[in-house]
Amino acid sequence: MAHGFIASVYERKCSPCQQDDTSPCGEGIRLGPYLPEDIWRHIHALMPLRDAARAACASHTFLRSWRCRPNLTFRGETLGLNGRRHVIKREEMARDLIRKVDHILKNHSGVGMKKLELYLYTCRKINSCYLDRWLHTAVTAGIEELVMSLSYDSEEAYDFPCSLLFNGSQNSIRYLRLSYCAFRPTTELGCCRSLTTLFLSHVWIADQELEWLLSNSTALEKLRLLSCTEIVCLKIPCLLQRLSFLSVAACRKLQVIESNAPNISTFHFTGNLVRISLGGALQVKDAEMYCMHESNMIRYARTKLLSWAPNVETLSIASNNEIISTPMLPGKFVHLKYLRFTLYEDEAISPACDYLSLVPFLEASPWLETFIFQVIRRSMKHESIIGDSSHLRQLPEHRHDKLKSVSIGGFSSAKSLVELTCHIVENASALECLLLDTTRGSFSPDGCSVDKPGQCARMGRKFLVEACRARLAIRTHIEGIIPSRVKLDVVEPCRRCHDVEHRDSIGV
Repeated sequence: MAHGFIASVYERKCSPCQQDDTSPCGEGIRLGPYLPEDIWRHIHALMPLRDAARAACASHTFLRSWRCRPNLTFRGETLGLNGRRHVIKREEMARDLIRKVDHILKNHSGVGMKKLELYLYTCRKINSCYLDRWLHTAVTAGIEELVMSLSYDSEEAYDFPCSLLFNGSQNSIRYLRLSYCAFRPTTELGCCRSLTTLFLSHVWIADQELEWLLSNSTALEKLRLLSCTEIVCLKIPCLLQRLSFLSVAACRKLQVIESNAPNISTFHFTGNLVRISLGGALQVKDAEMYCMHESNMIRYARTKLLSWAPNVETLSIASNNEIISTPMLPGKFVHLKYLRFTLYEDEAISPACDYLSLVPFLEASPWLETFIFQVIRRSMKHESIIGDSSHLRQLPEHRHDKLKSVSIGGFSSAKSLVELTCHIVENASALECLLLDTTRGSFSPDGCSVDKPGQCARMGRKFLVEACRARLAIRTHIEGIIPSRVKLDVVEPCRRCHDVEHRDSIGV
């Protein structure tokens, strides 16, 4: 019923932005079966913004609900501007977007508004008075969720009016997400007592300003910082008793993370490795460390990370350099059940990269159930087992009795990688499934790095040759030692990649 009703409204020529109570577009049109007005309002609120605006032309009921719509999401797509991207210039489309947003918010009653999302990344030039007015309307209405994403190449950085959030009388913001603006809270402002989620992306905020903000947001539960380039020392006070999620990524000047919040359970970090101290937050269960320029994140995890996250259960690590031998240490990850390690091999990687050096880390994780090792290769520099007549190395027995699932992406004929796989098979008594992906290591169901259905990022000839060598290594050294209880799944390049290889070989 709702779809047919909206379809009929599409043919009308009146604009919802020009509607008022006396508009003839709203006269004499019945909505259909009698329902209480609050139900019609609920139906109207569930419509996409553009459909809801058009439906407001049809009746006074929808017009009234339009003027107190709780959730407003403004972007070019929702206002029908995306289809004109190739017809009009970016500046003209930005002006249309600003004009429509301004008109809609001017006519909104403010009653019932709960969420405002402003995706203005196409607007390089926007007068700050518009943004100030829109934010004032939202905050005065008692809004709970606010998202404002400005253009990365704005002609002038927008100074977010912090006094709106901390004025005490309308302190209702629970979720705040800001991008590409300056955010300068000061000590003269009050508390942000309702804020539970804060996400700052490409925001200019200094150390002391952020520290003051956090100290006055005692209800905060989630904090995400992305590319906040002014932050050098991130200090999180012990007052944040509810803070459970902390994510810091690409803050290039950052040197120190010092937290005294006691209940952080999820910690994600991306960037150059910094000094990390989580104080008494020994409750970290989920940790991600993506440090692409570090030489040995496995060693860091066995030493530093173990000191501030001894109870971690899920651990993901990524680095961009070779694996260096990791010594056995007395400490163990006694709660670790899921480990994912991603190695981005660059052109400078040493042929002596020793994958077997991962065994001590597995040994230090006696309760590990899932191990995923992903090798993203950019070169073929390794010591291949094909044509090598020497024996495979065998380490002293290390039992991995809880390990059930192992996946190795980017599996190659590298001798140490074959040795690692054989070691796991022979020492994981509970192993149920082993996945060896000889393609790019993306674990794609189609065997290659799929961008769109039916397509893949083509593998070059040298990678296809290596995939064939890897398959030979699996047949020769691994398949014969797989117990009957273990399901072996070998992923190979797709037919399309092999067709490309064949065409290349004949010069087509």
